[in-house]
Amino acid sequence: MNGIAALQPYVIGLFLLWAGLVKLFGRRLRAQAGQSALARLVGPARAVPAFRLIGVLELAVAAALLLPPVLPLEGAAATGLCAGFLAYLTYARRAAPTSSCGCLGAHSRPVDRRGFARAGLLLAASVVAVWARPYPIDPPLAVVGLAEAAALLLLSPELDRHWLVPLRRLLVRLRRPLAAPSPQDVPLEVTLRLLYLSPAYCSASARLTSDVLDVWDEDGLRFVVYGAGGATAVFAAPLSGDDPAAVRVALIEEPALA
Repeated sequence: MNGIAALQPYVIGLFLLWAGLVKLFGRRLRAQAGQSALARLVGPARAVPAFRLIGVLELAVAAALLLPPVLPLEGAAATGLCAGFLAYLTYARRAAPTSSCGCLGAHSRPVDRRGFARAGLLLAASVVAVWARPYPIDPPLAVVGLAEAAALLLLSPELDRHWLVPLRRLLVRLRRPLAAPSPQDVPLEVTLRLLYLSPAYCSASARLTSDVLDVWDEDGLRFVVYGAGGATAVFAAPLSGDDPAAVRVALIEEPALA
């Protein structure tokens, strides 16, 4: 328990350091303040000064936590600050449910369960930090601290554009949710859409005199047959892939009657 308590000032201190620097030196501070619930609480004209004041307070508590000596008063100060965060989120949820909290950067997402979970985790860590004493940080304890810091980052919607959005894009590329499970299950409409965009169809469309007459799949290709006056047009479209240039056409002349 002593080791876990000794970790908390570093985890909380680094988080508060980041939050304070964003509020004091963020490039979109004014936009961030105007979109946050703090503007509703103190008024739009006082939102930016209030953000800066909170940033200074966060930096002061962070410095006390990160610099020696380790005192119970530092954990108590962090507990009061985090309790204030939680109360502010509750106010934001009730009074301005469409506004962002503005805690760690400019974003338009309203306060949600992740924000409350992050504030609750910080408050719990601050309470534990009251009992922090000097203690050697060995590798197992360092892993615990890293896991706690990672949890705080994962609960921060301000960082979603750096990890969650790229992860979702990767999963879409890997899973291909709109792709058919097998080539045989590719709908005919998908093949026809590819066909209509192809140079092969454009070159033969003037001769086509019927709708689709026949369709079959063979060797990874879908063959689509049209009437073409005195001939038959047979298109071959790949079942996998979406390149219209891969479509081929063959015009088969009907034999003349003797």
